Amino acid sequence: MIKQIEIGNLVLEDYQELLSVMKAAYPLWQGSYWSEGAIERIINQFPQGQIVLKADGKVVGCALSIIIDYALFGDVHTYKEITGNYKFDTHNPAGNVLYGIEIFIHPDYRGLRLGRRMYDARKELCEHLNLKAIVFGGRIPNYHKYADQMSPKEYIQKVKLREIYDPVLSFQLANDFHVKKVLKNYMPGDRESMDYATLLQWDNVYYQPNEHKQFKTKSYVRLGLIQWQMRPYKNLEELFTQVEFFIDAVSAYKSDFALFPELFNGPLLAEFNEMPEAEAMRALATYTPQIKQKFKDLAIAYNVNIISGSLPSVENNELKNVGFLCHRNGDIDQYEKIHITPDETKAWGIRGGDTLKVYETDAGRVGILICYDVEFPELSRLLADDGMQILFVPFLTDTQNAYMRVRCCSQARAIENECFVAITGSVGNLPKVANMDIQYSQSVVFTPCDFAFPYNGIKSEATQNTEMVLISDIDLSLLNELHMYGSVRNLKDRRKDFYELRLK
Repeated sequence: MIKQIEIGNLVLEDYQELLSVMKAAYPLWQGSYWSEGAIERIINQFPQGQIVLKADGKVVGCALSIIIDYALFGDVHTYKEITGNYKFDTHNPAGNVLYGIEIFIHPDYRGLRLGRRMYDARKELCEHLNLKAIVFGGRIPNYHKYADQMSPKEYIQKVKLREIYDPVLSFQLANDFHVKKVLKNYMPGDRESMDYATLLQWDNVYYQPNEHKQFKTKSYVRLGLIQWQMRPYKNLEELFTQVEFFIDAVSAYKSDFALFPELFNGPLLAEFNEMPEAEAMRALATYTPQIKQKFKDLAIAYNVNIISGSLPSVENNELKNVGFLCHRNGDIDQYEKIHITPDETKAWGIRGGDTLKVYETDAGRVGILICYDVEFPELSRLLADDGMQILFVPFLTDTQNAYMRVRCCSQARAIENECFVAITGSVGNLPKVANMDIQYSQSVVFTPCDFAFPYNGIKSEATQNTEMVLISDIDLSLLNELHMYGSVRNLKDRRKDFYELRLK
């Protein structure tokens, strides 16, 4: 006997209970359950839209949803398309339709009208956000019993007339949804539905087209790329003065991100000139904890997400090349250089890391690859598969041909992964610092090459070999349209039936 029913917003801590409910609700869908990463992503995207139902404090049901600009999809679409390849980057808070991704109830709690409660919660949310309608694709799991006797249209009509009972469609019709269209291959592999689905809609009669939305999307993101001048510094405090100067500058332009180059603190190596190069780099690494803390403080103080380029760091007695994403809310993520150049290994003894992930920020999902890493296309493709929208590449190159390797590969990554790529490095000379004596850089923001973007794939670029800040605005919503309707669709058109890429 249930003592208390509670409906609220799903949180990541509910995942293990949620997984148990999914397995009970879909016993034939082994291996196809929503992963913890997917649930985390949809919660971060749209926490209001993820509804959880608890009975006596235990998760027994869930409803997932996103907001979309329905004109971008229309009535003919697939589940994979509407979810952005299950990454939910089709979610658009400025859209006009609440799209139902999933709804399920534990079998032990069916027949208690709990599903109706979740539908009612969705309807209340739709009205509260002033959205035009709720739309979703629905399975018809009993159709396989009648497929040799009637068409999907005839089956749906008989379900409407209650001559046939369908556990999904009958329930949806009873909750005031109407069938707009029959979809083929909406969710390939749904054998019970014979690969058919119904497109259902509930209209919000209170919808006001001109009413101000409850919240706005951050579609436009401003990048601040710091093309850093290598110059002698007497001490760490003098370096911090220059760092804060640039952070202040990009913050004054209300930038969402500030990007520093790889090993921008190299001038401090002069202090250790008497040491062998490898020992000097380890000595430089002793400054990294202080620099990390400084960047954290500056990110909060200047309200900008800071990507610290990279810094040497000794971890478990191994010298690594790492960086920090300092969020403006005070959180910090660490990333590592994975591929180490022959010179870095020979001169400094740096070892490669093994961290690769997409970072959720308040201005989009970002990936970070340090210099040489961008020349390995597998890394950025793995990040793209995980929903990356912006790829940041801090680099350190001494000659123009070295720079061109980074530049050309970065531009290729923007095209093949349908994302923005921002690169920046250092300029100037350090005559007294071995292995870091000359620098060459031209900071650039690359885009995909399609009609909504610059024809040459270059949004903006800095002056070559000149200390400066490059400020550039990018529109993340253009990526969603590109993924679906681009002249070519590099991500969508991959032959996954023929080859695959996976992280070990």
